[in-house]
Amino acid sequence: MYIPPHFLEVDEAVISGLVEHFPLATLVCHLGDNFVANHIPMLRTLENTYVGHIAKENDLHQLFPRGMAALAIFSAENAYVSPNWYPSKKDNHRHVPTWNYQVVHMHGRITFDHSRKTKLAVVGQLTKVFEQQYSGDEAWQLSDAPRDYMEAMLDNIVAFTFKAQTIVAKSKLSQNRESKDFESVKASMEENGMVHLANAMEVTKPKKDS
Repeated sequence: MYIPPHFLEVDEAVISGLVEHFPLATLVCHLGDNFVANHIPMLRTLENTYVGHIAKENDLHQLFPRGMAALAIFSAENAYVSPNWYPSKKDNHRHVPTWNYQVVHMHGRITFDHSRKTKLAVVGQLTKVFEQQYSGDEAWQLSDAPRDYMEAMLDNIVAFTFKAQTIVAKSKLSQNRESKDFESVKASMEENGMVHLANAMEVTKPKKDS
């Protein structure tokens, strides 16, 4: 991934927060002259260790039964940036459109597990975390579904573990702009409902004009 120095993200709290808030990863594996890409929610369980599951009908586990090197890409909220949002445009008009975004690339290895115990554990972990986030006190639980139905659902999935070996992150948030342009872009993000992106810009706010 191309990362100019001023867009390199090194804050571990920002990186982990991005993955936590946007857990749907694009998981890419290399197969001969082609690439196999899937979009799968992943949950951190240990340092640099993530879990998830795929449908048994997804042939990923058959293509790589012994595991495989993989790239997991996590993307946060993103938005177009118009030159019209820069107050300095009226001074010199030396501006062009761009795009603001945050991404995390994790290079690592994925392995699969067909055991009922692991599948149940992974589903339980994912359900507990995301149900608490979205449903609170009314969180759905595995025990809410009939036992035979849950067993059938477990039979139709394959669990996996992804261990990240290298993590690279990029926050392109107008932090290379002078303060008045930066603040104007952030205000435009807020006006357009890009709340997460605006908050990320506030965290990354440049300390002085650049």
